[in-house]
Amino acid sequence: MNAMTRTPAEISATTETLRSIYFRTERDQMFREHLDRLLQRDEEGNLLPQAVRHSGNAETRGVIVTGGPGSGKSTVIRRNLANHPALSAAARADQDHYLFLNFPSPATFKSVGFEVLRATGYPEISSRREAWSIWSLCRYRMFDQGIKVLCLDEAHDLFCNDRRLILRGLKSLMQGDDALIVILAGTDELRDLIRTDPQVQRRFSTLALPSVTPALNGPDIASVIAHYCGKAGLEPPTEADLVDRLMHASRYRFGRTLETAIKAIEWAMKHGATRLNVQHFAEAWAFDEGCPLERNVFLSPNWGSIDPDQPSGSIVPARKTRKGKAQ
Repeated sequence: MNAMTRTPAEISATTETLRSIYFRTERDQMFREHLDRLLQRDEEGNLLPQAVRHSGNAETRGVIVTGGPGSGKSTVIRRNLANHPALSAAARADQDHYLFLNFPSPATFKSVGFEVLRATGYPEISSRREAWSIWSLCRYRMFDQGIKVLCLDEAHDLFCNDRRLILRGLKSLMQGDDALIVILAGTDELRDLIRTDPQVQRRFSTLALPSVTPALNGPDIASVIAHYCGKAGLEPPTEADLVDRLMHASRYRFGRTLETAIKAIEWAMKHGATRLNVQHFAEAWAFDEGCPLERNVFLSPNWGSIDPDQPSGSIVPARKTRKGKAQ
């Protein structure tokens, strides 16, 4: 087939289209199970924008969602909140009943409160105001705005400073008449940080997003790549072990796997290709990782022994391929 010529604008538009596509997986169902059990239901079983109360109607519960960088935790939470029938105006709710926040690192007890107020449109207040007064104002503000679920993304960064105060603050948000459901998303470190306070820990269930594996997820990832190729006007790749290499290069994280595939397709379009192949993955990955040829997961015959996070080339444990053989 002849090479295809695309303008930079066309390539950019196609790439953005691919990034906007969302594929529902078992991760979505897992998150919804954790979230929905925290919400009340009406007599017909429909979910309500009201938290289930515990301990004599005195407190609510929350969810901790953990996963490595690129696991897709933020996207899973955002998508499911934005499409939740009881919490999102876009999905039949009377208004948005959730607030999703990401904080600049490092966060302090005060800065968290200021960010909540800013996100709810509250007028700027003095930085000299007492921290607990700010948090009390946050509670009132979210109650006044009809916020029932507060999600704090990259929450492991909340505990760089003022750890004990922030833990106490989280606990306070889940107590009283205006108590909230709190969702914390972060790396695996977050779970350990929460465990330092048993009174806070008992208020949260934990969802650890699973890694992708060739045996369980290989066919689905191959289908996603083929779908992407169709949108980009490319023939899908034919290399038998490409998906296995892709998952390894992406640290077996779902979001990172899809992002790497999109970057390879973008590379293929820029070079006028008509079919996506392993060379496009190799070049796009090398562009990001800055790795030498012999350490390129998509080119090396010994790719399974390359640790992408160790430039010196540490050996990594073998994983099962779809055929059940160790790589």
